[in-house]
Amino acid sequence: MIYIGIDVAKFSHFASAVNSDGEVLLKPFSFSNSIDGFKLLLSKIKCFHIEDCLIGLESTGHYSDNIVSFLFDKGFRIGIINPIQSDSLRNSNIRKTKNDKIDTFLISQCLMLHKYTAFSKSDFNILRLKTLCRFRFDITQSKTRLKTQMTGCVDLIFPELNSFFKNIHSKSAHAILTKYTSPKNVAKSRIDTILKVLNKTSRGKYSYDDAVNLKKIASNTIALDNPSMCMQIVYLIKQIDLLDEQILTIDKDIKKIMDEINSPILSIPGISYTLGAMILSEIGDIHKFPNPKKLLAYAGLDPSVKQSGNFNATNTKISKRGSKHLRYAIHTAASIIIWNNDTFYEYYTSKCSKGKSYRNVIGHVSNKLVRVIFKILTENIPFNLS
Repeated sequence: MIYIGIDVAKFSHFASAVNSDGEVLLKPFSFSNSIDGFKLLLSKIKCFHIEDCLIGLESTGHYSDNIVSFLFDKGFRIGIINPIQSDSLRNSNIRKTKNDKIDTFLISQCLMLHKYTAFSKSDFNILRLKTLCRFRFDITQSKTRLKTQMTGCVDLIFPELNSFFKNIHSKSAHAILTKYTSPKNVAKSRIDTILKVLNKTSRGKYSYDDAVNLKKIASNTIALDNPSMCMQIVYLIKQIDLLDEQILTIDKDIKKIMDEINSPILSIPGISYTLGAMILSEIGDIHKFPNPKKLLAYAGLDPSVKQSGNFNATNTKISKRGSKHLRYAIHTAASIIIWNNDTFYEYYTSKCSKGKSYRNVIGHVSNKLVRVIFKILTENIPFNLS
């Protein structure tokens, strides 16, 4: 067997090759993170039979994604290594030396010791899902910030609008703010025109009296006339609408991939395509977790340990040391499943009856949900907890 270790970086990578006896077949060499660099790597290892090669890379963010996809597409077997494994080997050496050349040999050593996870075809879909879900998460966060900013602006230029609309970010509210931009323009407009704008985005929800009321409160607003603030609101609404379109497109792509994967995670009540995709993509290969506790720790949902001498804290917060995206998805799913499944609802109410806070109870529900997710993914069975 020939073990090829690749140390990944942003602009260039290092690679070396050794055989099963530890003999160096290729001394460490550098190649750029580009198609020319990838071709250089292929030219260096073309003398080896593909079936005899095992290529190892550390799982260190997105820098390895392109080279992994390229080599896997060429038919090479890929082993993904947890950096903790290579660090433990490095620390076992007396000098604990770290540089790109030496790291390639450490990666090869991890391959020899079978301390890796094989990259499979299904990992491509998980990789695509992870990219989409994290991008969607970032867009959603941006949208939330814009909405908060817009709410602050509305509080200044048309505060009474908050009492008229139950949701200032509804389509009807956005339509009024975009069309008229200021209370002064609403007050000067005809009632039938205002009603038309309201009902265009609400399927006839508003009445003539509602339009009269809106015109009235616009005429008696306490806000000062601020054209620059009004313009800012219009631009914020346009940005929010653009992000909504992007989220919609991403959701369609996520659904396509999830249909290909056909995971039993969608059988859990209340878990949608996007939420299920976020959980799946952050977990990756479920078999890398030997038990639910490891998965819980990976999500940062395990309790933190506080100990000093003979003192052991009994009430501790969650560690929050794992994937924040997985933690967010699990918490969200937990807050949904309690209203969609009797077993989880009973568990939720039993914890509430003990006087625990909502956040504390959702933490318990999240813990239970992680165990359920672990079981259905490891055994590939649908949810069956009535």
